[in-house]
Amino acid sequence: METVTKKLYEGMFLVDSGLAGSDWDGVLASIENILQRAEAETISLQKWGERKLAYDIDHKSRGTYVLCYFRADGSRIAGIEKDVRLSERIMRVLILRADKHMTEQIERDLAAAPAEEAKAEAEQKTESAQVGASRQTQQETASQAES
Repeated sequence: METVTKKLYEGMFLVDSGLAGSDWDGVLASIENILQRAEAETISLQKWGERKLAYDIDHKSRGTYVLCYFRADGSRIAGIEKDVRLSERIMRVLILRADKHMTEQIERDLAAAPAEEAKAEAEQKTESAQVGASRQTQQETASQAES
């Protein structure tokens, strides 16, 4: 019987922000289900933040990132990536080997997530304010043109 050595991996899952807002527990359950099928041991799973995407993915312009640390056999990673491609809930995934990460670094990553989320919310409010100011300027310009 072979002994399987599970290595530490870091997974960044990207999901639709609308879906994350309406069915967060379902999103987490989907990720956990994919990892369980690969016989992975989940260490931590948490929301990392919501961001505007650089380009639309499946006609979506915003995404929510979920940071996950897990232990798995290296031969199972391809299966996890395949399950994500087949999933309707998860848009993208990036899995990196994290064995070289020290425990302190992982803890720092987990602690930084709430700060990153607050920063993203502030950026979103700034974008909304800029759009509102732009509309107001356009309305004032139109009013002046009519006069």
